[in-house]
Amino acid sequence: MSHIKLLFIFVLSFFSHFSTAETMTDNDLINANYKVFSSGFEKLDLNIIDQIYADDAVYISETFDKEIVTGKENILSLYKVFFKKIAKKSAHIDVDFRVINRELTDENATDVGYYLVRFHPRKETGEPTSVFSGKFVLVSRKVGEQQWQFIVDSNTKVKPDFYFSAKPSSNLYYGRQFNPLIESHEETTALLENHQESDEHDH
Repeated sequence: MSHIKLLFIFVLSFFSHFSTAETMTDNDLINANYKVFSSGFEKLDLNIIDQIYADDAVYISETFDKEIVTGKENILSLYKVFFKKIAKKSAHIDVDFRVINRELTDENATDVGYYLVRFHPRKETGEPTSVFSGKFVLVSRKVGEQQWQFIVDSNTKVKPDFYFSAKPSSNLYYGRQFNPLIESHEETTALLENHQESDEHDH
């Protein structure tokens, strides 16, 4: 009798798992893309990021002398160059997001929020971890019952304080992996500018 009871519990748990997966809400699916993005940056893996961008996606950076980047392949090419520079320095990066507003329809979603990136230099350099952050607008399109993809990716710079002070909102992605670093914005900016200048010379 006990074996039958255990089998019943296993079968019930098995179907419950798939039932939960099948009933993920649109908010859950969109939120999951932020975790995918963060994983791709952490692992410097384009194949991970590839799945969350639509083929006709556009990227609008905060850089005033850069045009709008159109098409997933061109967007991934930017990430490829960036990832190579990080790998060349034997460094690694972390990124996370805090969404503060989402406008959701049956087919599209527009997210507004803050992101934060931490650059961890190779330990042998003796350099501290540096931080930069920004505001973003991400527009997603529903492409299947269980999938959403980014179609517009736009960002600008902002002080890290705004990321840390952003409040969680119900059903919206809220990154929790970072704690504030005790360092001035001036020091952080200087470090990032040095990294960028070094990258330009290397290129």
